Amino acid sequence: MSGSVMLGESSSWSRALVKISPYTFSAIGIAVAIGVSVLGAAWGIYITGSSLIGAAIKAPRITSKNLISVIFCEAVAIYGVIVAIILQTKLESVPASQIYAPESLRAGYAIFASGIIVGFANLVCGLCVGIIGSSCALSDAQNSSLFVKILVIEIFGSALGLFGVIVGIIMSAQASWPAKPVDV
Repeated sequence: MSGSVMLGESSSWSRALVKISPYTFSAIGIAVAIGVSVLGAAWGIYITGSSLIGAAIKAPRITSKNLISVIFCEAVAIYGVIVAIILQTKLESVPASQIYAPESLRAGYAIFASGIIVGFANLVCGLCVGIIGSSCALSDAQNSSLFVKILVIEIFGSALGLFGVIVGIIMSAQASWPAKPVDV
């Protein structure tokens, strides 16, 4: 019976998750929101920028016009910064006796989940915008009438990051810390 879990016992994972401070989960969520969002923006700028510079050799006129793709990628990082600031304002001090209260754990998990959602949505958004921006630069170098058509698709790709931000804000609304006891 060494490999099985008896009824009434909890696994070591569930015990570990309950014993980690909710402030640690909150800090990790905030760090992931900003860090992974910046990673997505950087990756998108890398993809777009390398194609833009390569295509500008053939058609130098596309350089300034296609910088909008780099700006869309940079917006992804700004989404992460905004959500990290919002999540930081959700942190509240609680007495030591209530750090592991269910309400504290729920608040920590909500901030953690919000940061994970925003970070990875923005990572995918940065990649999406970068790839579409790369295609836009290469297509514009061949045929300038394609620029506006592909730019519309790039705007839809950029909306993925906004969806992540909206879901993250909705998730963070669940973060309510225990009320401090009133001294009488």
